[in-house]
Amino acid sequence: MPFRFEHHDPESYRRKARLISVAMAAQLIVFGLVFSQLLTATFGSSLWLNALGVFLGLIVTSLTFAVLRERPWMTEMRYVWQLKHHLSRVSGYLSTLRREAEQGNDVALDLLTFYHQGMVQLAELNGRTMDDDGELIAERQKIRGLRQDRGLAERVEGFDPHDLAAFKRS
Repeated sequence: MPFRFEHHDPESYRRKARLISVAMAAQLIVFGLVFSQLLTATFGSSLWLNALGVFLGLIVTSLTFAVLRERPWMTEMRYVWQLKHHLSRVSGYLSTLRREAEQGNDVALDLLTFYHQGMVQLAELNGRTMDDDGELIAERQKIRGLRQDRGLAERVEGFDPHDLAAFKRS
């Protein structure tokens, strides 16, 4: 399934991310304590029962989160998770993609462009800057120049995971 870049407000994303993180941590604590208390009250006090209670709290929190992630108010979170997942996949192929882009492979160039656009967008959403990494800046400039030389658009619209199948993982 192709991934397309979307615009999301960084402030809204960070606010929701903080709120959801705090809510999930609180839920894990509450469920962990409740399950630990129930188990130790039923079977007696034991480190393993306390650990099992925390583990059960983690499972219930994860299931709750899995159910809630499809809600409309989780759109930004879902998008960022998908972006991170795709960036992680592409990062495993970076050395191969760089080599192929140098040899004139337009698909590799598109994938590298996606990677850099995604990293910049992720940094913006998280409130960071990418200006302190000279190596990445130089590579982005190089890719921009290669795209201009080949008459390709400066940006890509997204990423098709099937494009990676043509390359070997590095």
